Amino acid sequence: MNTPKKKVAFVCVHNSCRSQMAEALGKHLAGEVFESYSAGTETRPQINQDAVRLMKARYGIDMEQTQYSKLITDLPPIDILITMGCNVACPALPCEHREDWGLDDPTGQEDAAFFTVMDTIHKNILDLKERIVNNTLKSSLDG
Repeated sequence: MNTPKKKVAFVCVHNSCRSQMAEALGKHLAGEVFESYSAGTETRPQINQDAVRLMKARYGIDMEQTQYSKLITDLPPIDILITMGCNVACPALPCEHREDWGLDDPTGQEDAAFFTVMDTIHKNILDLKERIVNNTLKSSLDG
């Protein structure tokens, strides 16, 4: 049985750092299970350069090759909405499941802050992947 992959959107305010790292790590760590997208309620002219540099150093992923800052209106229909914890005033995007990862924005901080956020995203991506595979995601309607 070949079921279609879930579509997961990672959303924060500017779509320049946390959500971009989550999109890249989603593709890298769970691309066989779900499709990853990112977006923001606003955009920036470029992805956070510290995030770009450190993702390249740690994972060999060049986010600037395939990603750019996008608005939530640019997203395809999604199954799962993940907010990064930036108090995003997210419009009611229709989805089966939504959750907030409560990540601090490392912008303007030392590399260690970026690595802390990256590690949390990495762990959360693997957890999300497992829940999708095992069909243990709660519906947003479950409360």
